[in-house]
Amino acid sequence: MKKMTNLSGKALAFMALAGFTLACSSDDPDPVTPPPVTEDQNIVEIAEESEDFTVLVTALEEADLITPLSGDGPFTVFAPNDAAFTEFLSDNELSPDDLLNNPGLAGILQYHVVGAAVPSSAVEAGPVTTLNDETFYVSVDPDGGIWINGRAQVVNADIEGTNGFIHELDYVIEQPTQNITEIALAANEADTPEFTELVAALTRADLVGLFSGDGSDNYTVFAPTDAAFQALYTDLGVSGVEEIEVEDLTEILSYHVVNARAFSQDLREGAVTTLSGADVNVNLADLQINESGLIPSVLNVHATNGVLHAIDRVLTPPVSTE
Repeated sequence: MKKMTNLSGKALAFMALAGFTLACSSDDPDPVTPPPVTEDQNIVEIAEESEDFTVLVTALEEADLITPLSGDGPFTVFAPNDAAFTEFLSDNELSPDDLLNNPGLAGILQYHVVGAAVPSSAVEAGPVTTLNDETFYVSVDPDGGIWINGRAQVVNADIEGTNGFIHELDYVIEQPTQNITEIALAANEADTPEFTELVAALTRADLVGLFSGDGSDNYTVFAPTDAAFQALYTDLGVSGVEEIEVEDLTEILSYHVVNARAFSQDLREGAVTTLSGADVNVNLADLQINESGLIPSVLNVHATNGVLHAIDRVLTPPVSTE
């Protein structure tokens, strides 16, 4: 795996900040220690002097964003560190040159920038408009940790410059390009299909269109795997989704959907109301929804219209008392 610090000669060389000291005579019994000398730096200059943001600075240079982000601003940069870029490229099987030569590089970087000075004390959960007029989503976990799009965590906050703030991230954030339905369909076409039964159930219940919207929608879908549906069929004594009454199937599926964009960090212990009107119970300690386990490797799948979390059992709605 290529390291992000080896950028085929594209990495920038940085000058170290000059340190200032006062020489004191050994004959002076009471030397006076001067106050530290600091220089006012904008957020780009801070990044340039840091050993953690060499890749980010190189990318900003390639995208011609050094000068704009050196202006008055104010700006807040959610800045992936070098390790974040390394992991991101590895996960997506990309090389450093693939990133730097991407025609959409400027947009990728602008997606990490907010046109305001926002200290961590002012960060709140919810949607945030970025410099390229897109939206990312902030979550605050139960311990107060700040997350972006359910994937990247702020690991060093409030690096303050003359024109704004830097909040260091441990991963690169991306704009979602597919809605929930498209994500499920794409998973069906993978080498190991995963949500074929879920798509079949949504199709039979005529709910595919509900999850095919855009950013104006906000859904959280707890998505049972194919194995989870097979276990349901066994419990019901049926061979497949076609043998389940449409009314019952609609109620089951609606019980898996929350009318809000809730990443795992947004979840809190206790009851959450679903589209069916009935509550599911969140157990954060055991990472469970009712008796179903959330699958850690398929959490926070971000869509244009919400977020999908895979679960290992189909949630069974409570029996009506009517």
